[in-house]
Amino acid sequence: MAHSLTSLPVSFIRHLLLDPAQHPRAQAHLSAASGLVRLRQRLYVVADDELHLGVFEEHAVPGAGADDTRPGTLVRLLEGDLPRDKGKRKKAKPDLETLAQLPPLPGCPAGALLALGSGSKPQRETGVLVALDVQGVPNGRMACVDLEPLYAPLRKRFVDLNIEGAFVLSGELLLLHRGNQGDTRSACIRFDWNLIAPWLAGLQPKPPGVKSMQMMELGDVDGVPLSLTDGTALHAGAWAFCAVAESTDNSYHDGACVGSAIGIVAPDGGLRRLHLLAGAPKVEGLAAQALGSDWVFTLVTDPDDPKIPSQMLQTRMALDPE
Repeated sequence: MAHSLTSLPVSFIRHLLLDPAQHPRAQAHLSAASGLVRLRQRLYVVADDELHLGVFEEHAVPGAGADDTRPGTLVRLLEGDLPRDKGKRKKAKPDLETLAQLPPLPGCPAGALLALGSGSKPQRETGVLVALDVQGVPNGRMACVDLEPLYAPLRKRFVDLNIEGAFVLSGELLLLHRGNQGDTRSACIRFDWNLIAPWLAGLQPKPPGVKSMQMMELGDVDGVPLSLTDGTALHAGAWAFCAVAESTDNSYHDGACVGSAIGIVAPDGGLRRLHLLAGAPKVEGLAAQALGSDWVFTLVTDPDDPKIPSQMLQTRMALDPE
């Protein structure tokens, strides 16, 4: 039972504030942060109820409790505008739950960012490839990716497919499927990077098949299963993930978050560490940095309320001596 695990303290870094004049609904913040990538001093965030990428500069990390009030900027990923009404927006949104940093691939010699729809509904099967320059900044070139042929085989294993994490590790692209109370199985799904990169770049008509798939049971908090919400590469084949225990039995409806955690997976796929997060923030985006003898994990939250800004948080974990 996950509630018997040790708890990690969490530090507040900032709210994800925006200039309301730049937001299509005049919102002064991102409210549904769902994926995070750190590139140098920039933090890129996708939110599942937006058509834009949020970009936040990190000149210096404030101390715990100090709110950096500088607004981020928005980069449009998809055309159009989402409805102002929350219910209508939920039905129409592309549900961009995942943001991954990709190494160089055809057409993107300096690498790219990849935003992925969750696949939980037919309108949520769009990806966006964002080319980067050598400074890790979007260079203006973008391409949409139809994810239906990639996700269709996965639905044979997961009727309620919900892709919430992606990253490249040791020559493979890893996708993380998030379970729920209706089907508690989370999963790590691996593709050969050298085979999937040409498809992402539009040079192959069909994506490759799955290389391997690992089911992941993470325990529960007060009877609610912990399920994967994002992941990030560490070193030597190891990776980290964040997970939440959200009281819902499907991928569409929100529920109360009763717990959250960070874990480390060894290169052989074994769960090496799992720690609850103090205060049970609903964390859906994760980035990692090695700093001294620690891993510093930066996280972003989804409060499930458009009136409440997403938060950026940090926690630390000692580097594994193994």
